[in-house]
Amino acid sequence: MLHISIDESESPYLLKPHKRGRQGLVSCSTGWRSTAIAARSLMRLWCICLLCLFPFLLHAQQKRNELYERYIDTYRDLAVKQMHVHGIPASITLAQGIFESGAGRSELAIRANNHFGIKKGVGWTGKVYVKADDRPDDQFRVYSSVKQSYEDHSSFLKAKRYSSLFSLDILDYKGWARGLKECGYATNPAYAQRLIDIIELYNLHDIDLEAVGKHKKSKHNKTSTPSNDEFVYESNGRKFLENNGLRCIAAQPGDSWDLLAGELGIKKKKLLKYNEAYEGMPIMSGTFIYLQKKAKKGPKTMKKKWHKVSYGESMYFISQLYGVRIHCLYKMNFKTEAYIPQQGDLIKVR
Repeated sequence: MLHISIDESESPYLLKPHKRGRQGLVSCSTGWRSTAIAARSLMRLWCICLLCLFPFLLHAQQKRNELYERYIDTYRDLAVKQMHVHGIPASITLAQGIFESGAGRSELAIRANNHFGIKKGVGWTGKVYVKADDRPDDQFRVYSSVKQSYEDHSSFLKAKRYSSLFSLDILDYKGWARGLKECGYATNPAYAQRLIDIIELYNLHDIDLEAVGKHKKSKHNKTSTPSNDEFVYESNGRKFLENNGLRCIAAQPGDSWDLLAGELGIKKKKLLKYNEAYEGMPIMSGTFIYLQKKAKKGPKTMKKKWHKVSYGESMYFISQLYGVRIHCLYKMNFKTEAYIPQQGDLIKVR
């Protein structure tokens, strides 16, 4: 009778007939035992590698939200002002605003300009908005503008209840986030960690560092601003411009889509479409607001030139800067909508 075993002098995949005998059986069992030990070692090593790489793989799966980026672009100056005047980290203010208002898209933010979920409380004499929260008829403060909401948020945190926060280092965003939860700002048990996650994913701590002069603020590259925006005429204090051959205006503080639609005599739906914006989207002062559909490519002055991304710039910001449709911008750069530009990236606009 013949016995099948592995001959180590040949390919490991080649099976040869081998005469039955003690030496052959020992050789076979020893070979399989060695293979099994090697397999177990490799499996152990693979598991260790996976455990080491898991945090990095998890972080890589986290994608930035374009709406969050736009919110940061729009309100970072307001948050920095609160930091300078009241000593509240800008990163905390922005993270709370994003989380509480859904980046400005919540019912409370749109209807009441309330970006921080602040309820009526004692001493509030202004208008209120009734909405179900902890109770079906909870009353929330109504503000005339988002700026007022930010300022009232700072005043709200100056109450005795939150006094312990101001003994923390202004750059200790983790301490502030945990302190807000401990002081009872929110009932969500994961509130502090959610704020920390937002701050770290969107690098909001860099804004704090810039505000106190410990982080070098990025400067625009010479090609980062279109040079062909021209003054056309002025009417009722509003300057009408031409950028990339398109009629537009530069937004002013306090502008809203409703206000602009009425002032310019354009239906709000069309104005939103021209600017690829959504209902209730905040308007950042200085942003170009187009009065016609944006172009498929940037100005001729940008031929063979690139836009160098500065800190905090989003694809939407760049598309408004050059008057280019955002989907064309993605296409020109072979990017998908999941792409979030990083500081130093080069973006083709023509």
